[in-house]
Amino acid sequence: MHRLEELSTTALDALDRERTAVIVTVSPLEQHGPHLPLGVDAFTARYFAEAIAERLVAARPAWTVVLAPTLHVGSFAFQAPGTVTMRQRVVRDLLVDYGMSLARAGFRYVLVANGHGGPGHLAALDEASALVSRRHGVVMASFTGHLMWEWVRGRYVPRIEAALGRALTDEERRALADDAHGGWLETSMMLMLRPDLVDDGYRELPPARYGLTSRLRPNYPLRDGGQGYVGHPALADPAFAKAASDVLVSDGLAIAEDLLDGRLIAADRRSPFFRIPVFRTNFTRVAAAAGIVTAGLLAWAALTRGDRA
Repeated sequence: MHRLEELSTTALDALDRERTAVIVTVSPLEQHGPHLPLGVDAFTARYFAEAIAERLVAARPAWTVVLAPTLHVGSFAFQAPGTVTMRQRVVRDLLVDYGMSLARAGFRYVLVANGHGGPGHLAALDEASALVSRRHGVVMASFTGHLMWEWVRGRYVPRIEAALGRALTDEERRALADDAHGGWLETSMMLMLRPDLVDDGYRELPPARYGLTSRLRPNYPLRDGGQGYVGHPALADPAFAKAASDVLVSDGLAIAEDLLDGRLIAADRRSPFFRIPVFRTNFTRVAAAAGIVTAGLLAWAALTRGDRA
């Protein structure tokens, strides 16, 4: 396992392209309530990238994994002091350029790790990966969006309970359904990864619950006195983080291996937001073009009717 920034050109060029995977971590700096640092998404994504890399090289001694430096970029983030957000198209184009640079250097497998759940951000990573894969005939995939979607759907609860060695209480199950940002999971992850960066006040924070209607409003967890988190940070526990991350890393590793061996194509593990046109980077342009074409057709039809009259 290597870090890209530590390799010389000679050392990098000597790597077997058919047995090397490059993992690129992409997550923004974003507010996560009054108790967590701005880098929560990046810390978490980097942890998953490193854990998956370690397991890959352990399972495949002939393979090499190169970890690229974390790119602190993202879109569709909650706006507050410290949040650094970018236009969705910038995120997509940056990752396209990064992926194409690796592809031109001969690398055939590029995996994108991400800890940010913004719908447009996830779509941008999928778009970039698809574009690079298509243009250069390589395998580039943003696979963590699929893991996030499975988490939101509650698919991992039985396995987390097995890892914890106990069943979740009804209260904990409800709390997990509420959890979305700076809550139970992310506070737990930071207690496991960087407890020095977690403010002790997390234990006193009340639950922050939001219904679907509220979640459709921009910046909803910071409105009407909200403190910028969604869920139950007071429930945070490193043991929960360990159980949850073990399950997620295990699934992430399985996806990575299936992609490397050709048993799976990236399209099978994209975020569902990739398939929703409104979340795509070119939606506005396509919608505008469609509007112009429609207006032109309507005008032509009206003129035709006038000629016939």
